[in-house]
Amino acid sequence: MACFSCKNGTTVESKTSKLIEYGDNLIIIRNIPCLECKQCGEKYYKDHVMERLEMLVTEAKKIIQEVSIIDYTRAA
Repeated sequence: MACFSCKNGTTVESKTSKLIEYGDNLIIIRNIPCLECKQCGEKYYKDHVMERLEMLVTEAKKIIQEVSIIDYTRAA
């Protein structure tokens, strides 16, 4: 897949982390599968990954502590 951001790079399978601020709390999700541009580093999520991320964040908000760290590969 060509990169939508730089238009020149191609994407490869990779993993990333995401930090979400929720009030005074932080939700960190690690090991998220993504497509990453080899040239500019822009990251893209497939639809099913994005849906799962939304569900994980919704669940984390219900039980949030000051910092919640979720491993995507274990929670998915």
